[in-house]
Amino acid sequence: MDYINSLALLVSVYIASLVSPGPNFIIVTNTSMTVSRAAGLFAGLGLAIASLTWAIMAMAGLGFLLSHFEWLHMLLQVAGALYLIWLGLKMIRNASKPLKPTGPSEVTWRSAMRRAYIVSMTNPKSVAFFGSIFALVIPAHAPVWLYCVIALTCFLLSALWYCGLAFFFSNPRVSAGFLRFKAGIERVMGAALILIGGRLLLVR
Repeated sequence: MDYINSLALLVSVYIASLVSPGPNFIIVTNTSMTVSRAAGLFAGLGLAIASLTWAIMAMAGLGFLLSHFEWLHMLLQVAGALYLIWLGLKMIRNASKPLKPTGPSEVTWRSAMRRAYIVSMTNPKSVAFFGSIFALVIPAHAPVWLYCVIALTCFLLSALWYCGLAFFFSNPRVSAGFLRFKAGIERVMGAALILIGGRLLLVR
């Protein structure tokens, strides 16, 4: 029963972190609206795989490493911040450019998945959550089955949330509304990424 209670607590904390807006949200919604629904879904899948990766790392002792090696935490934070700033600048630079018709090709899907995965793996929010709260909630000396359930749960919840966002924001009506305000929306999204990255560099 203690393991079930721990799992319920962990899931509730993870859902709260999952639905809070951040770089992951921006990447999957922007990809869905500017490329295609398929690309958005693959971006969501990339984020889900990243969540699975983070969960496994946390259960393997990520929290211990980050708490004992400050330079590693700082390195991850700086790398993530610089990557977010780069993405934001790129988004702002391309905001005024008209969308080119993009077919849902295999290369586009792979690119969308890879970019989303990198965003999540370098997202300092993920580092902070999985390296501290997540790692602390996991019971010590838990059985292997619980670790497997935790990893699978993180993957499924992440996939459902981000792929659901991809479905919604790739809706023709939502996309049509986005196209009317494309330049402004992408500038705001890009600026948000830059501000998040800049703040992370300043608070080191």
